[in-house]
Amino acid sequence: QVELVESGGGSVHTGGSLRLSCANSDTPYASYCMGWFRQVPGKEREGVAAISSDGRTNYANSVKGRFTISRVSANNTLFLQMNSLTVEDSAMYYCQANWPGPCTVAVGAHGRGRWGQGTQVSVSS
Repeated sequence: QVELVESGGGSVHTGGSLRLSCANSDTPYASYCMGWFRQVPGKEREGVAAISSDGRTNYANSVKGRFTISRVSANNTLFLQMNSLTVEDSAMYYCQANWPGPCTVAVGAHGRGRWGQGTQVSVSS
């Protein structure tokens, strides 16, 4: 049973930075897509960033130029570097791995892959 565990969330002020991590218990060099998604209570889950096994990335327009997704293939660890955070970035952030279909945030947001439990990001002005 593959397990995903997110970490790195916290509380920052507007303009601050956080780096999220997602530890993946699967065998090394997994050949599937992974991504970050977020959800605010009462709103639909939205895609943030996705990355394929060969490093191709896909971002939501709202985070382009501020967030960077990366992965370490040797242990399937996923990262999300978040800079210039705004109040609108506050949400629970989830890691997902291996959803069916294209490796895009739009598809992954409704994906049926393996999900982590989430890590909370709170940005205050």
